[in-house]
Amino acid sequence: MIAIINTGCANINSVRFAFERLGVNPEVIRDPAQLQQFERAVLPGVGHASVAMKRLRDQGWDRAIAEYQNPLMGICLGMQLLCDETEEGNVQCLGRIPGKVRYLETGQLTSPHMGWNTLSLRNTHPLTQGLNSDDQVYFVHSFAHTSNANTLVESEYGSRFSAVVAKDNYAGMQFHPEKSAKVGAKLLNNFLNWQL
Repeated sequence: MIAIINTGCANINSVRFAFERLGVNPEVIRDPAQLQQFERAVLPGVGHASVAMKRLRDQGWDRAIAEYQNPLMGICLGMQLLCDETEEGNVQCLGRIPGKVRYLETGQLTSPHMGWNTLSLRNTHPLTQGLNSDDQVYFVHSFAHTSNANTLVESEYGSRFSAVVAKDNYAGMQFHPEKSAKVGAKLLNNFLNWQL
């Protein structure tokens, strides 16, 4: 059983539909006390990090996520919230994946980074099984996790940044796998089969 965490900071329908296309019926949950009942969970997110973190703390999700021991994946803002801190609002985040989220230095390129971009494999992991270095996925973001030892996959848009990260039972994808066609479906399927 898989849970999609609904904190009011995400459009969860596209994530739910993506899992349904894989033959899985996720349950959308709003109560942190429900989280421990599920074999894996997804934290989607859109919007501003400081607003999202306030909601997570106010609703008790910060404690529930810290105590969760099964696979949990953050998507887009959800990934950033799993990190230590973010420059977006200069807030402390959940601290489950080491690293800081910084404003994406795009150089002469338009910000936000929006559209399809190529992935570059950095470390092997069950989440990246079957992924090729020229695969493309769909991004929409202005902030990004700085690459470090927990970076599995990178991408580049003016500067290099983490596209997929993982630490212990926590993982994150900066792009939107639910909008990334076959590559996104492959990555979501890898998450469904990830054994710790």
